[in-house]
Parts: sequence; C-alpha cells; structure tokens
Amino acid sequence: MSFIIKPLITEKMTNITEKSSVEKTLRARNAKAAEKLGAKEQKISYVVKRKNKADETKEKTIFTYTKAAQPKYGFIVKPEANKIEIAKEIEALYNVTVESVNTMRYAGKRSSRYTKAGLVRGQKNAYKKAVVTLKEGDSIDFYSNIQ
Repeated sequence: MSFIIKPLITEKMTNITEKSSVEKTLRARNAKAAEKLGAKEQKISYVVKRKNKADETKEKTIFTYTKAAQPKYGFIVKPEANKIEIAKEIEALYNVTVESVNTMRYAGKRSSRYTKAGLVRGQKNAYKKAVVTLKEGDSIDFYSNIQ
C-alpha cells in the first residue's frame, strides 16, 4: 500500500534541505562536552575597552567541532501512515537509508465563497506531513525521472 502522496517541493522545505545538507562548525559549551564530542581547542584573544581605563587584551579557550550533514526531505503522506511505514516506503522508493522520521498532522481548513447560488461552504482535506532525515552522504533527486 502506498502511503506517500507526493514530495514537498516548496521554498520553505527547500531551505530546510539546503541548510541540513551542509556540515556545521559548532562550539562546545565546556571542556567536558568538548572531550565527549572530540572538539579541537583554540585560543582566541580579544580586547576589552573601558571608559577612563587602558584597553586590556584577554585570552580565552574555545572548543569547536564539526557536525556531519544530515539531509532532510519533506513528503505529504496519508494521515493513517505511521513513521515505520513511511521510512520503509522511502527506503524502497529512493534506495536511501532513513535515520529518522518526524511527522506533523494538519487539520482541514474551512473555506467559503460567494456565488450566484449563494454562500457555498466547504472544507479542504486534512493531511500529514513527514520530514525524513537521511544518513550522511545519501540524497534524493526528485527531478531525475523527468524527461
């Protein structure tokens, strides 16, 4: 049974995918966290300026490490689909390894419009959105099958 309705190719989701597909350099909070993360130690000097006093140069140690890229892609799925079913189907369709799946449920919005017949009321369908995190190095090309 197919649970995936369509991939989400919106500006917002594209920005999320681009941000998550790049390695990030982050700072560790303290020496203990740096040791756990395998961070590099760097010494930085900075100048402290005060009124009516001479400028003072100080040094401090910071710990930086790189976080691996984990690309994220969005899909609109059927509301009855669960995370395990979504992960299995994406792995089968795109030949990638799924690390995690985050899902969000959206309620159907009510809409109304005025016509010659009077006020017509209706409701848009409810849907579920899944944001899939892939293993480092994997990617999905949504435009590969277009000819």
